[in-house]
Amino acid sequence: MRNVAALVPTFEPDPGYHGTSAALEFGVKVLRVARLVVLGHGQCGGVKAMAYGAPPQARDFIASWVEIGKPALAAAGEAPEGRLERIEAEVVRLSLKNLMTFPWIAEAVAAGRLSLLGYWFDVHTGVLAAVGPDGVIPIE
Repeated sequence: MRNVAALVPTFEPDPGYHGTSAALEFGVKVLRVARLVVLGHGQCGGVKAMAYGAPPQARDFIASWVEIGKPALAAAGEAPEGRLERIEAEVVRLSLKNLMTFPWIAEAVAAGRLSLLGYWFDVHTGVLAAVGPDGVIPIE
C-alpha cells in the first residue's frame, strides 16, 4: 500500500474513512503477512508539504494528512543542512511507532508473527538504507 509521505496514523477505530488502517487490518489479520515495511524516499513531496506547507492547489486532504508527521518535524531539528532527509527518516520512525498503537499489530510483533521494518531510498543515488533507532544505515 502506498500513501503520501509513508505516514501511518495511530490506531483510531472511529466511523471515519481510514484507508491506511483498513489496509493494515486486512494485511495483518486476514492475509497474516509476516513483515510490514515502511519505505520513505528522498525528495518526498509529502515531506515537503509537511515541512513547508501543502501546495495551494492541493489543500483539501494533503494539509490535514501530513499533520500526522508533526512529531517527525520536531525530531529532525531545525539545522537546514540535510533537514528534509532527516525528516524523511523521522517519518519512517514515526510510522513504525504508530504501527505499534494498533493492538493486533503490537500483539503479532510480541508473539513473533510479524516484523516491522523501516527503510529509506535515495532516489538520486539508488542507495537503500535501513532506518533504525540509531540512524540510517546504507545497505550494501
